[in-house]
Amino acid sequence: MTPHSAPSRRTVAKGALLGAAAVLFGASAAGAAEGPAALRLPAPTGPHPVGLRTFHLTDPGRDDPWQPGPRELMISVLYPARTVRGCPRVPQLTPDEADAFSELAPYMHPGLPAAGVDWGAVLTHGHRDAPPLPGRRPVLLYTPGGGDSRTLSTTLAEDLASHGRVVVLVDHPGDASQVELPSGVRRTVLMGPPDPATVRTMIDTRVADLRFLLDRLGDLPLAPVMDLRRIGVYGHSAGGTAAVHALASDDRIAAGVNLEGYLDFDPELMARLDRPLLMFRTDGFEESARLERSWAGIPARRVLLPDANHWIFSDYAHLVPRLQAAGLVTAGVRAALVGAGDTGAATAVVRHGLRSFFARRLPAAARR
Repeated sequence: MTPHSAPSRRTVAKGALLGAAAVLFGASAAGAAEGPAALRLPAPTGPHPVGLRTFHLTDPGRDDPWQPGPRELMISVLYPARTVRGCPRVPQLTPDEADAFSELAPYMHPGLPAAGVDWGAVLTHGHRDAPPLPGRRPVLLYTPGGGDSRTLSTTLAEDLASHGRVVVLVDHPGDASQVELPSGVRRTVLMGPPDPATVRTMIDTRVADLRFLLDRLGDLPLAPVMDLRRIGVYGHSAGGTAAVHALASDDRIAAGVNLEGYLDFDPELMARLDRPLLMFRTDGFEESARLERSWAGIPARRVLLPDANHWIFSDYAHLVPRLQAAGLVTAGVRAALVGAGDTGAATAVVRHGLRSFFARRLPAAARR
């Protein structure tokens, strides 16, 4: 296990691009030099500031399915902080990750701009290495949508952490668009829709990643603030699929949330699912018929988000409308990614739903 700090920040966009951004975002040239002010993430709603630490893990007993060598993971741990004084806010992407994502974004999510955005300038509300608030707290594992990196679902995790949870965001290298490992940035091997065998490998690998992480949580420097008797899991899309499969197959996980992931990969396992589950879906998802069939008969509370689409559960809910306002994506692209409705209202429903569900199933630890 290796603590991993992001490289020092640098300006990703060059002078001409910054000048264009100043016009598109309605900012002055001086403001643009600090990155596009319009690309902001909403603050968490809880009473606690949020700390963040990043770790590199290696599983020497498992081969990586996407390239030769042992399986490696990057994780971010978000937690309620005692203080954030002197601890800087963490960029959503490291400079090298931002460089890679600038190239990959239009391929991973058609319609995202190929230029005009300084992705490395987007700040999270997590404060690097802030001292944690005393007390053991429930732990929530998060696995992102297929092709997405863990940091593109930061805001929901920050909100949960600000309300007293420890949240572990898991990257899945080879699947994720880009992941910065100690050896450098590793890009996705998945360009275009994957075939069924590849999807199965992706889901099985993600479940194995989660089980390995469960084995290692007690070794992390932040283990003293984790209550490993109360663990939940949530995930989006392919991550939702993996989260529910992990919930059904690992007794260490007590409750889970599925954010619009299919559940038709292992019907026998799903038939044995007997733990609390909450499931969200949108009315704009193009594969809603398959989704509903795969959910049939599974005991879970369900929530429908109207006027929304599949990536509303990620940080695109906040970034895409701002890109549209800047003229960098069309209304059609926005609708295809996050829906045409009020993304702020939808986000509030998702935040409240997850907080309430995990508060009932994994109540916060009393402060010690």
